[in-house]
Amino acid sequence: METLVYRFEQGQRKLGLGAPAQLVGVVSSGNLEVLVQSLDLQSACEIEISTAAVGFGAIWQAVMNDFNQRWQLADCRIAINDMGATPAVVSLRMDQAIEACLEQNK
Repeated sequence: METLVYRFEQGQRKLGLGAPAQLVGVVSSGNLEVLVQSLDLQSACEIEISTAAVGFGAIWQAVMNDFNQRWQLADCRIAINDMGATPAVVSLRMDQAIEACLEQNK
């Protein structure tokens, strides 16, 4: 297992402090789960990844940079438990989790 941590400062989009956490996906072969929480992180977004696929840090960095450019999240902590998901599945699950948060806060 490998743990990767990313922090993006000065996000623009808040999901709503105090909103219940959202969980999407399942931890199984070739998939992952994403847990999103709204916390006061002084406009930052923190992402922690636990993955069984060791040695793919550069790919994770590219996927996280792309995600941050799309969403620009503030005050958000994301935990990912990965069992070998492809970058496309990672992006899909992360977008799904954020959309679930936004829908919940309407």
